[in-house]
Amino acid sequence: MRIVNLLADGPQDYMAIDRLQRYLHHEVSRHREPDTLIVWEADHVFTAGRRTADADIPHTDLPVIRMDRGGSVTYHGPGQLVIYPIVSVQPPADVVRFVRRTEEAIMAALRLGYQLDTAQVAGRSGVWILQKQQQDAKICAIGIKFADNTTMHGMALNVSTDLAHFQRIIPCGLADAGVTSLVQLGISTSLTAAAEYLIPQLSQVYAPLQQRTHEDLTIASPQSISQLWAAAHRHPLNLPNATGTPWHPHTVSDYREEQ
Repeated sequence: MRIVNLLADGPQDYMAIDRLQRYLHHEVSRHREPDTLIVWEADHVFTAGRRTADADIPHTDLPVIRMDRGGSVTYHGPGQLVIYPIVSVQPPADVVRFVRRTEEAIMAALRLGYQLDTAQVAGRSGVWILQKQQQDAKICAIGIKFADNTTMHGMALNVSTDLAHFQRIIPCGLADAGVTSLVQLGISTSLTAAAEYLIPQLSQVYAPLQQRTHEDLTIASPQSISQLWAAAHRHPLNLPNATGTPWHPHTVSDYREEQ
């Protein structure tokens, strides 16, 4: 598995990374590129999944982009570690199993690196902090999509994220849950340090699911990353309907189409 680490470049435009991941998804699904983890930090943006309801975005002064993943709306921005696994998996595709393995890897990394106890919540994706007499608080959001037996999109771990941005939306459409970060829990760390704990755990849990289990964990060089960017910009970007466009409140026709 190859690591494409873009953290040194600072916050990235969401749609620029989306182009890169779609190019890699196209190539990985055809086994022309190795399974890849894109490791990056986003500039301020809200992304709206297919289940986003009008009430989930009551007001915002940040861009809201519709995406072809499941779930509702979430925030991406500085201080958040985002990892996109582009992994060719053994058929049949089982998105629930892949999400659960991803949750387990994140939980193991947080326990190993920061002695932080986290949990899975039945019926809700992501990694959670559970405290008595308080709302469950999500520390890592997960949204995975399968196409051609290959994964895309991924996870967003709140490291030093400004959580005030989540107050402008109903994160993941869950009005009865909160959001937290490592910093809010009293843990001071960097995105790079968090990635160094998380990546080996992801590699370990994904190995039994991969079609190509012989791949070693490697780090892409700056030159190879530049070549990937160039190839992604040359590749025709065929987006699903409405993906990458501004989100607007649902109309009746939208609702009927999604059903």
